[in-house]
Amino acid sequence: MNVVIATAQYDISFLENWENYQKKTERWVKEAVAQGAKILLFPEYNTMELASLFPQSVYSSLSEQLVALQTLHEDFLTLFQGLASVHECYIQAGTFPVCLAPKVYRNRAYFFMPNGERGFQDKIMMTRFENEQWFISAGNELKCFDTQYGRIAINICYDSEFPLLARQQVEAGANLILVPSCTDTVAGFHRVKIGCQARALENQCYVAQACLVGEAPWSEAVDVNVGAAGVYTPVDYHFPDNGILASGEFNVPQWVFSTIDLQKCETVRAQGQVFNYRDWPRQYHFAD
Repeated sequence: MNVVIATAQYDISFLENWENYQKKTERWVKEAVAQGAKILLFPEYNTMELASLFPQSVYSSLSEQLVALQTLHEDFLTLFQGLASVHECYIQAGTFPVCLAPKVYRNRAYFFMPNGERGFQDKIMMTRFENEQWFISAGNELKCFDTQYGRIAINICYDSEFPLLARQQVEAGANLILVPSCTDTVAGFHRVKIGCQARALENQCYVAQACLVGEAPWSEAVDVNVGAAGVYTPVDYHFPDNGILASGEFNVPQWVFSTIDLQKCETVRAQGQVFNYRDWPRQYHFAD
């Protein structure tokens, strides 16, 4: 079954009030839906622009903005759940730093469904910045989400660089991995992009990457953001020769659209030029 996926090169903004955030979010979603998208992917830490709704003493502090954002958490959930329901689409809404206990935060990626349900995937692997300066805690559970198009999983940015995470999700039935990302250097962007392409190659599945773009000098957390969204595939029959189904213009705010069919993953695993997915276990068995 074909489905259009829209993955965002989402620009960070100074918003000043909730109404501006809501209007921006609604505009982005409506633009994607108008092009036929049924799966929408936003980037990691896109919600940090919500810190601009608070005084400078808050948005300029790594710790204070985390505390303040919790007051908007329920509004955030309500907004995206309403958009997914009204537009009858699936929305991975980027990530939100959620407080689980005093001074304990996780980088959480919510997945909103058209039937009103939602799930989430917490980031598993923390970057040095998250560990050493921001003190974001790691998640400890991998999940998959059932949709009318097939099973979908989420790797949050750095998670995509660790093959065993995606492998567990693919073995659980996921044929599309969504990667919301936030990178502040070109090298960082390419690390995630290369990870995405590698996961698509070795698992013979689709991987979609969204990127935060633009500068926010007012924010210590997301002051510089670079990248290009893309959709990556197996490198085999009936897929692009370079494994790139779509790629956006670097650092330009935009949606990147692709039409995918998750059933094609099963076909290529059974009839492909190579059997990357099937041969995975063989790498653990060497002759004495």
